[in-house]
Amino acid sequence: MLFSYRAIDQDGHEREGTIEAPSQDIAVSALQRRSLIISAIESAETKKSFFEDLPFFHRVSNREIVILSRQIATLFEAQVSTLRVFRLLAAEIENKYLADVLSAVGDDIQGGIPISKALARHPQVFSSFYVNMVRAGEESGKLSDTFTYLADYLDRSYDVISKAENALIYPVFVIAVFFGVMGLMLTLVIPKITAVLLDSGQAIPVYTSIIIGFSNFLVQYGILIFIALVAGAAYLWQLHKTEHGKLVLDRLKLSVPYVGDLYTKLYLSRIADNFATMLLSGISVVEAIDITSSVVGNVAYEQVLTAVAADVKGGLPISDALGKHPEIPGIMVAMTKVGEETGELGKILTTLAKFYNREVTNAVDTLVGLIEPVMIVLLGLGVGTLLAAVLLPIYNLAGSI
Repeated sequence: MLFSYRAIDQDGHEREGTIEAPSQDIAVSALQRRSLIISAIESAETKKSFFEDLPFFHRVSNREIVILSRQIATLFEAQVSTLRVFRLLAAEIENKYLADVLSAVGDDIQGGIPISKALARHPQVFSSFYVNMVRAGEESGKLSDTFTYLADYLDRSYDVISKAENALIYPVFVIAVFFGVMGLMLTLVIPKITAVLLDSGQAIPVYTSIIIGFSNFLVQYGILIFIALVAGAAYLWQLHKTEHGKLVLDRLKLSVPYVGDLYTKLYLSRIADNFATMLLSGISVVEAIDITSSVVGNVAYEQVLTAVAADVKGGLPISDALGKHPEIPGIMVAMTKVGEETGELGKILTTLAKFYNREVTNAVDTLVGLIEPVMIVLLGLGVGTLLAAVLLPIYNLAGSI
């Protein structure tokens, strides 16, 4: 990094200039060795634009972290020094924000800070789970294995989550387009046809009257409905920012038929996989539960795991602590008990994680298989009803002429 400075030399003359150094502390030390008394020093790097300061540009995807972890593991296996690993990756990464983060991590490592502490300074990129895994790798001397574990875990998590999210994109898009088209027809097309039917003086069928009434309602109160929907969305957004709101919405997410079951399996898979990965890396049981609670992604399960951690600290076996909560299914409690009794808890949880991963995949495939035919039937009924309500009276009118 480039730093600009103002300083006073031994003769009392003020001097200004720039110096290249990995960090500000190192730059200060270098200037002091030149017998300079520093009065001011600051980064001379090009300032970021306003747009680069927006949160949107400070995002790092799970996929980028997976690739980064594999690259770090590969470089460690090739006996590349820790500092050079982060310098190389900072120079090659396309994501400017991630490159800056890796450059800062490299600066901290050069200053003598352990990798885990350097990563912990960037929680927006590296989660507490990631940092604690790296710390365990430092303590065991198996950093390359640790980053391989992290890449494998993140890859599994990314695949499961992306599969679940991608399965919902298509039906959500089609339903949104359907309601958009129906709204336009009811507010722009139906009123014009209604005027023709009313002017004809013929009797209007009941189902057509219902459609006309609904159309009139949308025309008169459509703006109010839109405002109400926006206000409702804003309220939910604000509610989601509060702890109580997150808990309410997360519990609601778990109670939705079928979709709630999918989310439940997803969170159980994440819990088992996190817990197993940390135990196999040498992290203590209580710390592993605490970290898992912070990264599970659901407040309801976070509260469950926090209570489990407290019970385990008090001397209760893990399986008994899990069994106190109905959110944890019996199969997880039973398999955890077997793992405790055999001393193979990490391996048992790995098996359980694979089981739930398969369950999530099967649930997503089943959901996709159900959504498409149901969606086609419902859309067909909606469009058919609207067309029948409009076209039949027009046919009758044409026939009477």
